[in-house]
This record gives sequence, structure tokens and C-alpha cells, in this order.
Amino acid sequence: MATEYGQGYGHRNGPGFRGADVAERRHRLPAPLRAPIEARSWREFGYVMLSLPLGIIMFTFAVTMFSLGAGLLITFLGIPVLAAALAGCRGFGTLERARARGLLGVEVSEPEPLRMKQRGAMAWMGAMLKSGTSWRHLLYAVVQFPWSVFSFVVALNFWAYGWALLTYPLWFWVFPMYGGQGGLQLYGDDTHAIYLDNPFEITVTALVGLLFTMATPWIVRALTTVDGLMVRGLLGPSRLATRVVELESDRGVVVDTAAADLRRIERDLHDGAQARLVALAMDLGLAKEKLTEDPQAAARMVGEAHGEVKTALQELRDLARGIHPAVLTDRGLDAALSAVASRCTVPVQVDVDLASRPAPAIEGIAYFTVSELLQNISKHARATRATVDVWRVENRLMIQVGDNGVGGADVSAGSGLAGLAERLDAVDGILVVDSPMGGPTRITAELPWRG
Repeated sequence: MATEYGQGYGHRNGPGFRGADVAERRHRLPAPLRAPIEARSWREFGYVMLSLPLGIIMFTFAVTMFSLGAGLLITFLGIPVLAAALAGCRGFGTLERARARGLLGVEVSEPEPLRMKQRGAMAWMGAMLKSGTSWRHLLYAVVQFPWSVFSFVVALNFWAYGWALLTYPLWFWVFPMYGGQGGLQLYGDDTHAIYLDNPFEITVTALVGLLFTMATPWIVRALTTVDGLMVRGLLGPSRLATRVVELESDRGVVVDTAAADLRRIERDLHDGAQARLVALAMDLGLAKEKLTEDPQAAARMVGEAHGEVKTALQELRDLARGIHPAVLTDRGLDAALSAVASRCTVPVQVDVDLASRPAPAIEGIAYFTVSELLQNISKHARATRATVDVWRVENRLMIQVGDNGVGGADVSAGSGLAGLAERLDAVDGILVVDSPMGGPTRITAELPWRG
């Protein structure tokens, strides 16, 4: 693995950080005062305002079509009507996902498509009726309507009252000029009335309006948070479908990794041990021919061949160790990691605290993870010492490799760490890299514990 620990550090003080400083200066206004005039707040308010008319349309369509289809189920016509109702709700779901993405910034993946074993209208209707995604879209169309009524009323009242009271000093003159009263009436009965007409009352009214105006964006944000949860939960892919996609992706990573390992083994055998064995066979053939003519030269050639045999055996041992070391199978992680640490160019302290051994597959992944990280330390870290800690936390196998080198390891830089992270992800593992400029580096890997 070719991972350079110094990679990617030039970007930490680059233009992106100057942009962050500009944004920080731009946002020195406190958030409560900034929220009423932010574009995000107005987009969220617009989302709530649009939810009611769209909710009426979706609710009317869903209830009408479902009721009609359910009533016609005694005849064949009920099935296509129900299928059409579900298809229409899926269409509304596409619109709602686009609206949530554009106004709320809520990214929701497309749900799983219909799975039809055959073509034709009957197969389509059957797939539509058996699709849990379609019924979740219908449920969304029904549930979203009462929520949209509530959020519309709350948001509009807070917004209208807040801005009306805040701007009251600008328009209170309308009452004495056109209404025949001193100002906005706060209380009134048959005997007396209270009007907000003096400077103190006008100022207090504006301050109350300011409080309403500052609170409105956060109230609207809370309402749209519920909308986002509904969109994600009912209009997005199900957990099962998401898990299937993850497993398919992980399977692809495992297959690619296995193919790459096979190619590496084939290349090492072809370029290493196989080439030496071919040369050895040729040398022994020449020695056999010279055995009667020049015994001394033959003996010398046999001695050289003996050295080649030792080298080839060592290469085969190294190759076997790279596939799966015997010490790992026989004695477990503690002994295997100690053997790896002994070959590192810096002193390594190994601490393995495991009461039992994990499954062989997990044990092998843990071994090769530590092995590759220690190779990085040897090649790129410029460290003087390193540590390897392995322990178990409930159903997770924890691995932490640290060094006091130059730091700068970055998974996002497209280095070997990215490939290692993909390998761990293929078995539900996690790789976390903490490597600031100048070090120290601490890389933590989590693997599922399978006994």
C-alpha cells in the first residue's frame, strides 16, 4: 500500500480556509437576528406555504381513488383503479422529494423500482399492489394533509403577527386617519377601550413583534424538520432496500479486492519465485553437463544454485505470509502482530487484550489492516516509535495504530488508506484517521466481532 503521510497538507491553509474566514466575518450577526432575513428561512416558509395546496390535492386524489378502488374490488375494475391510485401517489412522491431537495436541502434517494417478473399490464398492476414503497407513498399522501394544515396555520400566524407588530410604528397612523381611533385596539367593551397609541405602547408593540419575528424561523424550521422526517421515512428507500444496495456494493468491493490479491500473488510468483526456479533449473542443467568435464566449475555452480534455492524459499515464505501467515492460524493475533511489528523499521509496542479469538475472517482482516498501517509507518511516517492496541468493546473489535511521525494521512486524498477503508466497509467496519500536520497520527479501525 502506497500511502504518503505527508499527503494533502498543503490544502489546510489554502483558499477554502480563507473563504471560511470570510463567511465567519459575514455571520458575526447573532443567529436570532440573522434568521428572519436568511434565504434558508424564507425557503422553509415557502415550503410550508406550498404544503397546504399540494396536501389538499394529494389527499383528495389518494382518498378518492383508494375509496373508489376498494369499492370496486367486488369487480375486476377495482384492481386497476387501486394500481392507478398507487402510481399517482408515487408520482406525487417524486414531486415531494424534488420540493424537499430544492427548498429544504433534504437529499432523499429514489425508492426501489417496481420488480416485474414479466411484462404487461397485469404484471405491472400486480407489482404495484405488492410494492411496499407504493403503499408508503399512499400513506404519505394521507398523513401529510393534516400536518400541512397545522404547519400552515402555525407558520402563517406567527409570520403575519410578527411582521405586523414589528412594523406597527410605520403603519399605526392608518387608524386615526381612516379608522377614527387612536391606534390598534388592545381591549374594548361598552364602557371603555384601550388603544396602542402612545410612543411607549408603540415601542413595546414593536419589541413584541421583534420577538415573534425572531422566533418564527425556528418554529418553521421545527415544522419542516418533521416534514423532512416524513419525506425520508415514507418516500425514500426502505431500510431493507438500502441494506441490499450496501451489500451489493460491498460484494463488489470484496470481489475486486480478491481479484487484485490474486493478480498480486500471480505477479509475485511469476516475477519472483518462478523466475528463480527457472534459473535454478538451467544452472543445475549446466552443472550436470560440466560434472564430468570440470568438476570444480560444476561444484561452484551447484553452490550458487543452493543459494538460489534459499532465496526462492524465503520469497515463497514471504508470499505465504502475505496470503495468510501460519503464526496467525496457530497462535492468534497477539503473536502474529508481534511478528509484524518486529519487521517494522521503528520500535513498535503491541498490546492485544482479547479474552478469546474472533472468527478467522475477521482475524485475518485485522492482521492485514495492522500490517498495511505498519508498512505506511515504515515508508512514510518518519516516526521514532509506534503503538498497536487491539481490544474488544461489546460486539466490536477495536484496532488502533499510532505513531509520532510527521502526520498528514488523509483518507479522502485517494491514497491507499481509501482502499483500506473500502475493505473494512465491505465487512461493516470503520476506519477513522486522526493525523494533524506535524503528527502524531492515530488510526482507529472497527470490525464486527464474530466469534
